[in-house]
Amino acid sequence: MIYVVGSSNTDMVVKSERLPAMGETVIGGDFLMTPGGKGANQAVAAARLGGNVTFICKVGNDLFGTQAMQQFRREQIHTDFVLTDDTAPSGVALINVDQNGQNCITVAPGANNQLTPADAELGLTAISAEDILLVQLEIPLETVETAIAAAHQKGAKIILNPAPAQNLPAAIYPDIYLITPNETEAELLTGIPVSDPASIEQAAEILLGKGCNNVIITLGRKGAYLRTAESSAWIASPEVNAMDTTAAGDCFNGAIAVALSENMPLSNAVKFATRAAAISVTRMGAQSAMPYRNEIALN
Repeated sequence: MIYVVGSSNTDMVVKSERLPAMGETVIGGDFLMTPGGKGANQAVAAARLGGNVTFICKVGNDLFGTQAMQQFRREQIHTDFVLTDDTAPSGVALINVDQNGQNCITVAPGANNQLTPADAELGLTAISAEDILLVQLEIPLETVETAIAAAHQKGAKIILNPAPAQNLPAAIYPDIYLITPNETEAELLTGIPVSDPASIEQAAEILLGKGCNNVIITLGRKGAYLRTAESSAWIASPEVNAMDTTAAGDCFNGAIAVALSENMPLSNAVKFATRAAAISVTRMGAQSAMPYRNEIALN
């Protein structure tokens, strides 16, 4: 089982020729309203790629919350711990996407901020050493800490996608089987300006030194850098024409969770995940862009 603890949002996306500068209004083109949120995106990615997924999140008692629940059930995600909060609206993300697929995002967390440590503990009651926990940082940090501690106590493999970037308590790192920052997040976590291969390698080494078992620094269209205690590898991404990069990292993390649940070696897991993410950026939207297992060809 893959347990995902995280956020659920409704994404409102406007595509325009370029992203606006400070104080500027840009007339855009296509508008898309689609399910999103880092946790939900990763849960859907994992489910579409063949994972058996339980999602633990909180939505508002509103139309967006109802639509989210319907979406999870369509994706065959277990929803026993998709909780409803009567005091806060469902989360919303406002996303601008330019003609090159680059984006800027503003999130109103809403009910995501009401996901408590007790909610996480309840949802993870049955987690075991055969399972995977995948968690991100669009929910309260104390809830993330509790989820990690609960999963670690049961011996589960823990994947932390440290996004959006923020500083983490030192005690978290030794419980993490795999941490998956992008370049910006790696820089914040390590204090190393991540700008070239040498600094990427140095940042990964620092994260290992903090106690993480394994590190993947994601590099967008350039692929990913994998560092373990024994080895390292640069893994290229397939070349594609990007349309929307909004949820590429979420797709990558969902795919990594599936690969690890199937006991793939880490290097193969990263190849699998980079291929999935490359497909996702050729489509508009977040969850709507996630590929299915039959689309991933591994040579």
